[in-house]
Amino acid sequence: MLSRLFAVIVALTLVITAPAMASENLETIVKTAMAGSKVPAVGVLVIRDGKITEEAVYGVRRNDGNARVKLDDVWLIGSTGKVMTVAMIARLVEQGTLAWDTPLEKMLPDFAASMRPEYRKVTLIQLLSHRSGLPRDMKNLNSAQKFFTDGRPFTQQRLDYISAALRDAPEAAPGSTFIYSNTGFLVAAAIAEKATGKSYEELMQQEVFQPLEMTHVGFGNTRDGQNRGHQHGHPMLKMKKYDDGAPDMFAPAGFLHMSLDDWAKFNLDQLAGSRGHGKLLTPASYHLMQTAQLGGPAGLDWGVQESVAGRKGPALVHQGSDGNWLAMVALFPAQDSGVMVVANAAEDMGTDKVLKTVLVKLFPSLSPPK
Repeated sequence: MLSRLFAVIVALTLVITAPAMASENLETIVKTAMAGSKVPAVGVLVIRDGKITEEAVYGVRRNDGNARVKLDDVWLIGSTGKVMTVAMIARLVEQGTLAWDTPLEKMLPDFAASMRPEYRKVTLIQLLSHRSGLPRDMKNLNSAQKFFTDGRPFTQQRLDYISAALRDAPEAAPGSTFIYSNTGFLVAAAIAEKATGKSYEELMQQEVFQPLEMTHVGFGNTRDGQNRGHQHGHPMLKMKKYDDGAPDMFAPAGFLHMSLDDWAKFNLDQLAGSRGHGKLLTPASYHLMQTAQLGGPAGLDWGVQESVAGRKGPALVHQGSDGNWLAMVALFPAQDSGVMVVANAAEDMGTDKVLKTVLVKLFPSLSPPK
């Protein structure tokens, strides 16, 4: 399932390594990190001074074949795509279609009577900052296996999912604490779909991908002939249950795939927005996304840290995995720099160690010591 964002990147503070030397190009760093691991392929992109300065991919699309990954291949970026969902919602708020503080019972009136009463006053800000009290996922995931073969429109599938999820008991009182929730993002997507009459997929193209000229993007898992995710040592080609990954209707919770360059276009805009000249949103929206909510570790939905791996912050961080891929991003707005790393396998194949090694090697060139 799509994973939470903060713990792994915070843990990088425990890793000590030498900074990348001028003689070490990015592909060498990646190759060295992958040596001895079972990770089929890794992609890395580095941003300095608000521009892409280095980019490298290395490895194979599938470990049962010889096709090499290419710079324009797509990668599933997991929950790091949640911030893109937030940006789409923010655009609708700016247009007056939605409001950050409208209670859920008014945004989804058809569910008001059936949802738990604790959720009726939950707001968009609480949904997108993981402060709604909703559990991470629907409690009875066994009943949700049907979504892997469900042929109905994703909008209807999401409504069925959240209808059940909103009857689950909250894990905390709404607004009281941080509880990472994929369900909260599916609820937010359903709100946007109801308000506009358009699907989440249409809204993302209209409000995020097209304005930022992101053209190598898609929803759900990658397909045959593309870079594929891996689990337990082999490619994961057919998703049948949640242990295999996520159904395609889960896209609002971060189940998106795209090229490194398109992922960078979004993150470059976030860096520009932190300086008051982003293309996608108003300065107020960037500030809301990138500022931790009171008493919590996250904005909407960025993890916000004072430092990372001993480097000076603030740092905007995120991590994502569906169990078959692992993606991490760290941005340093004050330095106008950042790094994105992704692999087509998840933790059980050693991906966590590989990506941490790459990140910590690069961090010293992206931000000064704290």
